[in-house]
Amino acid sequence: MNQWKPKEDWQPLTSGTGQSNGGVWVTSEGWVVKRLVPGVEDVRHHAYWQRQALVAESGIVSRTPGLRAPKYLRVVRDPDGISLLSEYVESAPIDPVSLAMALGRFAKAPIAEPEWGARNVLRDRMATVEARGGWAALLELEELEESLRQAIRALWVRRYAALAELPRVPTHGDAHPLNLCGRRGQDVIAFDWEQFGFGPAGFDLGYLLISSTPVDGGELLLAAGGDAAMRRGAVLTAALTAVSRAAWAAGQPSVGDHVERLRQLAPLVEEASRQE
Repeated sequence: MNQWKPKEDWQPLTSGTGQSNGGVWVTSEGWVVKRLVPGVEDVRHHAYWQRQALVAESGIVSRTPGLRAPKYLRVVRDPDGISLLSEYVESAPIDPVSLAMALGRFAKAPIAEPEWGARNVLRDRMATVEARGGWAALLELEELEESLRQAIRALWVRRYAALAELPRVPTHGDAHPLNLCGRRGQDVIAFDWEQFGFGPAGFDLGYLLISSTPVDGGELLLAAGGDAAMRRGAVLTAALTAVSRAAWAAGQPSVGDHVERLRQLAPLVEEASRQE
């Protein structure tokens, strides 16, 4: 059996991201081909390998407010995987405030949760952190201020309870600016829908908070136009993610910039730790 290969006249576009990503190319006709390779089969897992194809076939986020997928031409399945053909979208720099506004509108989109959507992404990630020893290594670093240490300890105790208290809304799942780089009117064209599903209110906004520089959480939270639940969820998501990344880095030969990023985000971590 011949293995799938890109055509010779296709130009590589990006290596892409995601556990099931097999490459991204631009065809001679100007379409984008993204290759999905078999991987996780659990339809609720955040890395379910067929989810992006199901997003394309269902059209579930083709016209959603705030955030939407590019236009898909077709989905081709073969014995080796799946090829997604979509329109080419020019990248356009989008400021964090505009992204926050788009994410806020998308979280209110009137769509039903699909049976193949990701669920409990942040809870599952926290369970993985717990299995690897939690945040203990991070708390041993001398460069952390005592107030931040106390906030981290308090946040660890309430990590699961705080997540359970939040309403569930549509989520892109990986709302990093690199995935939110196309424009169509007032809406943002988003890529890499591998982790699409329903999650805690503010989940996507929380990822934007930790990836925006300089950090101006208050401005982004206000721009999102959400309610108190969205703010709680965004702050909680940003805090849990930033602390977990720093804790992972603390166990590496070089901690890199994760710990410094955590110190910059200390106000969000402290706010999350005080949530009731």
